[in-house]
Amino acid sequence: MSKKQTGLSPAELSNFCGQVALILEAGLPLYDGMETLAGSGQDSTNADLYQTASKGVTETGSLYDALKEDNRWPAYLVEMVGIGERSGHLERVMRGLEDYYNREDRIRSSVISAVTYPLVLGVMLIMIVFILLWKVLPVFRRVLSSMGVAMTENGSVLMNLGTAVGWIVLVLIALVVLGVLVLVLLSRVGHKEQVLAFVQRLVPSLTRLNKKLSASRVSSVLSMMLSSGFPMEEALEMTGNVLSDREAAEQVKSIRTGLEEGKTFADAVSDTGLFDELHTRMIRMGSATGHEDQVLGKLSELYEEQVENDITRLIAIIEPTLVALLAVVIGAVLLSVMLPMAGILTSL
Repeated sequence: MSKKQTGLSPAELSNFCGQVALILEAGLPLYDGMETLAGSGQDSTNADLYQTASKGVTETGSLYDALKEDNRWPAYLVEMVGIGERSGHLERVMRGLEDYYNREDRIRSSVISAVTYPLVLGVMLIMIVFILLWKVLPVFRRVLSSMGVAMTENGSVLMNLGTAVGWIVLVLIALVVLGVLVLVLLSRVGHKEQVLAFVQRLVPSLTRLNKKLSASRVSSVLSMMLSSGFPMEEALEMTGNVLSDREAAEQVKSIRTGLEEGKTFADAVSDTGLFDELHTRMIRMGSATGHEDQVLGKLSELYEEQVENDITRLIAIIEPTLVALLAVVIGAVLLSVMLPMAGILTSL
């Protein structure tokens, strides 16, 4: 599958999906509704995107085919639209996508806020320490020298030590800020997956979040496909096409392999470790009672709630921790430089 580059933000994607769902709920022909949607968005920056989609729907009669031809639409949305059309539940899929991108927009805003605030503090710290070491401290040395005050050996050692510590901290903070900026830039120029993989190695909790998100997507798509009457094998094949997480896609492939070997769906799922043990037992019970689609739908909701709650807790921890760390660094640098000065002044 070719890599998709989205021309819309999560908020705009949520709005688009909601409008398409509204068109379908109103019973309007999709091509007519898309034409109206394109006309209402002529003044927006994405007018060409809507016009192309409307033209594609008119020519092909399929929203999936129309979106697939334009690489500005995200792959997940395109494949989910395809599943919706094949299952006959496009309206339900678009409402689900509306909620999905709405949550993604909230998460994105929270993450941007959590990264921007400490980044700004880091830049301020660099400026403060740099001015202190480059301008203030040399001036103070010249003033003492012009007054004919000789610095004691201990005072000189402490001041030199404080200066060295200040430069070390300055370089470390500058490297951290530069690293964050490089990661942000790389994520914006087509290396988002590599950046996420690198960050996940640095922050193990993000790996758990990604696993829960993948489990939510798998269970959501499978629930939709099974409730629409698709056989399990075909549902798993289409689910694998939707996933952007390679590890999750391989786990879905392993489930298909297990079914081909004669295992039950619950046993095949259990072998992959895609779901938690408790949720695997829920799937086993659902399989025994013939309600796999309902259980998977419930699991999708549970994992989505867990992802949102975990991200909220993570951000709530990161912000005050970074603020406290920066405050300690600033205080340590100032004290390491100013205490020797205070000692000299008291000896006058």
